Amino acid sequence: MPITDLLERNSKLYGNEISLVEINPEIQEEPRVTWREYELIQPTSSTPYRREITWSVFDEKANRVANMLLSRGIRKGQKVAILLMNCLEWLPIYFGILKTGAVAVPLNFRYTAEEIEYCLRLADADVLFFGPEFIGRVEDIVPSIGKDRLLFFVGSVCPSFAESYIDAVANCSSTAPKILIEDTDDAAIYYSSGTTGFPKAILLDHTALLQSARMEAIHHETTHEDVFLCIPPLYHTGAKMHWFGSLYTGSRAVLLKGNRPKAILDTISWERCTIVWLLVPWCQDLLTALDRGDLSLEGRNMAQLRLMHIGAQPVPPSLIRHWLEYFPNHKYDTNYGLSESTGPGCVHLGVDNIHKVGAIGKPGYGWECKIVDENDTVVKQGEVGELCVKGPGVMKCYYHDPKATAEAIRDGWLHTGDMARMDEDGFIFLVDRKKDVIISGGENLYPVQIEDFLAANPKIHDVAVIGLPDPRLGEIAAAIIQIKEGMTATEEEINEYCLGLPRYKRPRRIIFAPVPRNPTGKIEKPKLRQQYCGVRLVEAQNMG
Repeated sequence: MPITDLLERNSKLYGNEISLVEINPEIQEEPRVTWREYELIQPTSSTPYRREITWSVFDEKANRVANMLLSRGIRKGQKVAILLMNCLEWLPIYFGILKTGAVAVPLNFRYTAEEIEYCLRLADADVLFFGPEFIGRVEDIVPSIGKDRLLFFVGSVCPSFAESYIDAVANCSSTAPKILIEDTDDAAIYYSSGTTGFPKAILLDHTALLQSARMEAIHHETTHEDVFLCIPPLYHTGAKMHWFGSLYTGSRAVLLKGNRPKAILDTISWERCTIVWLLVPWCQDLLTALDRGDLSLEGRNMAQLRLMHIGAQPVPPSLIRHWLEYFPNHKYDTNYGLSESTGPGCVHLGVDNIHKVGAIGKPGYGWECKIVDENDTVVKQGEVGELCVKGPGVMKCYYHDPKATAEAIRDGWLHTGDMARMDEDGFIFLVDRKKDVIISGGENLYPVQIEDFLAANPKIHDVAVIGLPDPRLGEIAAAIIQIKEGMTATEEEINEYCLGLPRYKRPRRIIFAPVPRNPTGKIEKPKLRQQYCGVRLVEAQNMG
């Protein structure tokens, strides 16, 4: 069945129950409200901006969006883009698009005007919904795209070059349009991270989205009573497909704007959240705040929080051990995936396998995995090769890019580009990105292994290891290290700490500097390579 059927089912079964809550701790004043259906808890000196909608209102809003688009001539298979920060409008717009049979195209909120235009053209998008944060960027490209596309502004003061989304849907029917949607119909286009140039457009169908929803609920034992805290941006498959577990079970989800440690703990406490998905940097920041005494768990409602899980990048085992010092009764899970596999879960650790922290786990529900060499031959157990996955969540294609599609999908297997190994118990461990492997003096160095070692140092907040050119060895490992706030460290200290590594794995350069990460928590290594490769390194300056 199409993913939209789940929303309609929830509206019938749980119509008066809360589906979504939006929390913005940065706003401490009464919000301007234009939709009469919103139920508000008025902010006080101790409560932030908060909105909520029920499942029935969620479905009605999606229907209004769908009927508005149909009235403007949008038909099955056409593409409709979304450029919004997380908010209550986001998901009703997404599902309204899907209810027309059109294809939803979420866009990264960090895109420049040039990238927005590129992605709209690549996806053949006929419509763009955008929020107030993007007025300037959209206005810059209106001369080249405006005449060919419908532009809907989601906010209170509409710019002259767009239509007001609120006005457009105000008088539209809240009844579901009668559009036949098949499981194999195109549903969404998501974009790759784009850290090595312009991103690729990843086409997914309704089968893939439904598989992701079912799998999320199974993996995390989600029930109707759970409350999921969603912090990452909804344009990304990670946040969206984890939320699909709430959709599948008809349970509540909380959209938190921002990722400050205090806001995270406060929201968990106020909203009685039971499941939270964190990125590595947010987890690090929260633990640092607890270590320093800036935050305390005392007086907060934390007993109901049963599961913390992390994805989007390799997770240092030391980080989870540290987390369990504060939350010893928590279950923990690691989820591995990529947008080409409809987000997280094609490999997952499993909530009962915390003894295997460091692994990404075993094949997820409905998935197969194998690790192969350069000839696509399965390697021996324990050997390093490229991880390949196969299952109902594999993308249909890279839209408008048959060559890249053929390179990525061979005989139904998606080649992830990640290097991995499998232990004697069948658990898969990520070693590194295939393109990130450092070849130094003929030895393969896997940066993730070095990063995990350094991350256990109590003074290190974040770390990235990249290869730098070397006339003798070809490449050498360089560690970019971000020291915890209020602490200091020297190059000599770090080198002494690295004596615990085999000699050939020890970083030859130590650079004290911030570690850049994209919105989904991945280290932006291309940016680091551009910054440091080919430049004569001077003596490292301690920025702690």
